[in-house]
Amino acid sequence: MNFTYPKNEKLKSKITIGLLFSEGKSVSKYPLRLVYYSGALGNPEKSDEIIKMGVSVSKKHFKKAVDRNYFKRVLRETYRLNKHLLIDNLDQPHAFMFFYQSKDRLSYEEINTKTIQLFEKFIAQNNKKPLPESDTTLENK
Repeated sequence: MNFTYPKNEKLKSKITIGLLFSEGKSVSKYPLRLVYYSGALGNPEKSDEIIKMGVSVSKKHFKKAVDRNYFKRVLRETYRLNKHLLIDNLDQPHAFMFFYQSKDRLSYEEINTKTIQLFEKFIAQNNKKPLPESDTTLENK
C-alpha cells in the first residue's frame, strides 16, 4: 500500500477547481466537508491519475496563518494515511476538496477518526449498486 501524497495527486488546476465548485457534490461529517467532482480531470494524456485532492481551512475561523497551516497539515496527513479507502472504491477519476469548517480545535486523533467516517460516508453515498436479481428474488419469497 502506497501511503504517499505525490505532486501529481495535488489539486492545482483552476479549471478543475472551478468545476468542483460549480458542478461538484458534497458530503459532510462535522467539522469536515468533502466536495467532489467525478469525471475527466485536466490533461487527458495523464489518464493514470484517479484522484486529485486539495485541502482548505477557513480564514474566517482561524485568523492566524500558523493555525490554518497546522490544520492543513493535519488534513493532508489524515488523507495520506486513509486515501486507500477512496482509491479502492473509485472506478473513474475524481477531484476532491477537503475542508475543515469549525472554530473547534480538534486533536489529530479526532480529526483522523472523522476523516475515516467521512470517507466511508462518501463511499456509501456513491456505491448505490442494486442487489443482484438472485438475492432480491429470495427476499420476495
